[in-house]
Amino acid sequence: MNWGNRDFMAPGRSLAVGDRGMAATSHPQATLAAVEMLRAGGNAVDAAIAAVALQGVIDPHMTGIGGDCFALYAPASGKPVAINGSGRAPGKAELGWFLGQGLTSIADDSPHSVTVPGAVDAWCKLAADHGTKSLDEILAPAIRAAEDGFVVTPRAGLDWARYAGRIETHGTGIAAYLPGGKAPATGDRLNHPALAKTLRRIAREGRSAFYEGEVADEIVAVLKGLGGLMEADDLASASADYVEPIGADYRGHRLWECPPNGQGVAALLIARLLEGFDLGDASLSEADRIHLLAEATKAAYRQRDALVADPAFKPLDVESLLSDASIRALRGRIDPKRASEAAAFDMPVHKDTVYVAVADRNGNVVSFINSLFFAFGSGIYAPRSGVLLQNRGAGFRLIEGHPNAIAPRKRPFHTIIPGLLAKDGKPAMAMGVMGGQYQSTGHVQILTGLLDRGLDIQQASDAPRSFAFDGNLSLEPMISRAVADDLAGRGHRVIWADEPLGGCQIVYVDHARGVMYGASDHRKDGIALAA
Repeated sequence: MNWGNRDFMAPGRSLAVGDRGMAATSHPQATLAAVEMLRAGGNAVDAAIAAVALQGVIDPHMTGIGGDCFALYAPASGKPVAINGSGRAPGKAELGWFLGQGLTSIADDSPHSVTVPGAVDAWCKLAADHGTKSLDEILAPAIRAAEDGFVVTPRAGLDWARYAGRIETHGTGIAAYLPGGKAPATGDRLNHPALAKTLRRIAREGRSAFYEGEVADEIVAVLKGLGGLMEADDLASASADYVEPIGADYRGHRLWECPPNGQGVAALLIARLLEGFDLGDASLSEADRIHLLAEATKAAYRQRDALVADPAFKPLDVESLLSDASIRALRGRIDPKRASEAAAFDMPVHKDTVYVAVADRNGNVVSFINSLFFAFGSGIYAPRSGVLLQNRGAGFRLIEGHPNAIAPRKRPFHTIIPGLLAKDGKPAMAMGVMGGQYQSTGHVQILTGLLDRGLDIQQASDAPRSFAFDGNLSLEPMISRAVADDLAGRGHRVIWADEPLGGCQIVYVDHARGVMYGASDHRKDGIALAA
């Protein structure tokens, strides 16, 4: 491995390098919170939760305690542990009820889009089972930011202004998120005392502070006041689940993902499909690589959209789907020179998530992702508790027989996925590529850059991105017009991305040398730092 060689005359970022721990997040203060936790003796789990909780305060359009999470925790030796911290639909959410109301879809700002927030239960469970620090220590950075204030960073300010209308719709969150009636600009200072109070209660009392009592009562009252179906028992019975991670081999490594109801299986499908092509071949052009990734993505996403749902309602035989016979059949339909027919997509698109990668001094690794779904979630805010509620339920379909048809206590299809790469049975890399539907493709785009093209993790993150989705092949503008024309000639409907495709964070552990590397995407505000 000969990483870190770059042109220091050109704009770019160096790898973060260290040997006592590493963290990468999309916000500098969150990375610092993780590093400070590691330096204080906390492990990777403590540091990851501290960073994610803080981002719920300082990146409120992206994440928060009113959202969901998934995580992979890998001890320095041994198989990773996966936790599903996604929430369920209310117990009264019968498909027939929605159809009886004449609804054909769930609006992304309606009370019916709010599923039970699963993040807090997952944080508490992970901290108790795998962390070393108390909740009051872990949540201290988030509490401090909410009480004492924080300064808005450039990418956060851009997104805040772009999506301010989502807060304006319901109005109850305007005082907290749009002081003076407008989105805060870069450099503006905010605090959030109501959220600080709730975080303090969680730090002191654990999950019950959120899912029972005053906070839960207010959430239910707010939603019922808007016509929602949430009841106190829906919150009280919320539980994050430890689940068996799913994996596939790629170039001598093992890629681990969380199982459905998330789309991690699509990343495994894309990787398995591409393993049949020599993407390291120097004769391949940039257009060739983009085309093959696009075709593998389309094949994998067709399977994803047809099969992935809450396994408690629609089980999926992942082993069969990833079998050699299945992959050969799907791969055989990929023409290296011609685009396959584009497929339409019938679920909501979102791009608002935070992802955290952490490794501690002992080589334990955490891959952690937390989200409200859309920017500012549903826009529905419980003002006394400071809880902004997600809208993940907008991903449910109101179609009889659809794999993601809404049902009582059902989890919706999820786009947010943490990824983990292992080598020789040890965790080598935690990675995530925020960006809604793009995430499965993003995982593999990083993987191929690293293992096929010999890029280091920062170079793999920096490389121009493409995404075949909903009938279009979207290209970041760093890709040349000549490449775009080549792809169009193969039958792709090429468009130029109007905003960055995803936001990547990576931590890599070289166990042989005892060295850790970190990378953070230039498309976000974040940084990677060594402890």
